[in-house]
Amino acid sequence: MKYEANTVQEYIDQLPEDRKAVIIKLRDTINKNLPKGFEECIQYNMPGWVVPKSKYPAGYHASKGELPLPFINIASQKNFIALYHSAVYANPELHKWFVEEYPKHCKRKLDMGKSCIRFKKMDDIPYDLIAELASKVSVDDWITTYETNIK
Repeated sequence: MKYEANTVQEYIDQLPEDRKAVIIKLRDTINKNLPKGFEECIQYNMPGWVVPKSKYPAGYHASKGELPLPFINIASQKNFIALYHSAVYANPELHKWFVEEYPKHCKRKLDMGKSCIRFKKMDDIPYDLIAELASKVSVDDWITTYETNIK
């Protein structure tokens, strides 16, 4: 599902009640655990956290530097809640850690793309694992990983 919003609160306000509670809890979990320096915003029509252009003026290469460097996004999609974590895609060690930890925190099979973690059952989201994942990569670490493995 696509929502048009200029702020995270506008995005949340458009969600159905059952989705709203999940997105709010995900947002709070990420905000409480994300290292300092990331900035919350709307990017790609969903809530996200980016490296601000003041910290990384080169921005995101796929936007020719116009957009800040994305890190994490969350979204209410048609059939699932999505968590997009760029470092899980770009850092093989982090990916391996996450895949190994997931079954310890969630009774359902991991449904994951390159950077997208899909939660089809909203009552089985491993918030504690997401909190730990959010805390694992600093802004400087993400910039280094991005420049080494993606850009």
